[in-house]
Amino acid sequence: MSGRRLLFVLAHPDDESFGSGGTIARYVTEGVEVYLICATNGDVGTVSAEMLNGYKSVAELRLAELECASGKLGFKKVYKFGYKDSGMMNSETSRDPACLWQAAQAEVTRRVVEVIREIRPQVVITFNRYGGYGHPDHIAIQRAAVEAFSLAGDAAYETGQPPYPPQKLYYTAFPTVLVRFYVTLMRLRGQDPRRAGKNADLDFLAVLENAEPAHARIDVRAYLQAWDEANACHASQLGGGFPRLPLFIRKLIGGAQGYTRIYPAPAYDKIDETDLFAGVLAD
Repeated sequence: MSGRRLLFVLAHPDDESFGSGGTIARYVTEGVEVYLICATNGDVGTVSAEMLNGYKSVAELRLAELECASGKLGFKKVYKFGYKDSGMMNSETSRDPACLWQAAQAEVTRRVVEVIREIRPQVVITFNRYGGYGHPDHIAIQRAAVEAFSLAGDAAYETGQPPYPPQKLYYTAFPTVLVRFYVTLMRLRGQDPRRAGKNADLDFLAVLENAEPAHARIDVRAYLQAWDEANACHASQLGGGFPRLPLFIRKLIGGAQGYTRIYPAPAYDKIDETDLFAGVLAD
C-alpha cells in the first residue's frame, strides 16, 4: 500500500532510537512516511561535563543528538513541542511549571491532535500506560496521545483543520525477557532491582508489573546496524557506550520489536501481527 504514514508520539530526545529504532529504520526503508513528536528538550538528562563542550546547555546538546539520530533513521518530519524535561517522579524538576508533567493535558492533547490532522497517519505509536519505566514525561505524553487519537476524528473538536481518524493505535512493549534477565543479574550481584540506574531511580520490578502483552512482532534483523547508528548519536545518554553482543547473536535473540495493539482491540493477548499496517485501508 502506497501513502503509508506512521506517527511516533514520544517524550525525550533518544526515546525514538532507544525504544523503536529498528522499527523506524525498517518502515522508512520500505517507503513509509515516519513522523515523530518529541515533547521535551531533554534538559534534565544526566550529561557528563565533557559532553557539553561546544554546547550552551544540556537541551541544546540533546536536541543536536536528536537531529543526528533523525538523519540516521530518516524521519519525514520531527515535531518538537519544547516542554522542559520533568525528570523522574517526585523530583524537584517534576514540579517545574514549565515541564511536561505540569502542563495541562488538554493543551498537550490539542497539540498532538493538530499534528495528527496535519500529517494524517494511519498508525500512531506511543508508550504504555506506565510510560515504559514510570517516567512522568512518558506518562504525560501517552495520556495526551491516547486522547488525541480519539479526538482527531471528532468533527466537534475544533482546531481549524479537517478531522482525521487514524486507524490503529499501539503502545511500545518492553522486552520483558530482557528485563527479567537484568533483574536476575542484579539480584546475583546483591543489587536492588527496585533502585536501579545511575541515580537509583529505576524500578525494574515495576516495569514488569506494568508490562502489557504484545500483539505485533516486527522483524528488524536487517536494520540492527541502522538502529545502532541512531543510538550512537545519543552519546550523552550512553547510546553508543553499552557493550553489545555480536550481531549474529542479536539477530537470533533480539531481532524483533514488540507492540501492544490498543485499537482495534485484540481478541486475544497473543502475537497476531507481523506488520503494523496489517488491515490498514488506503486513504
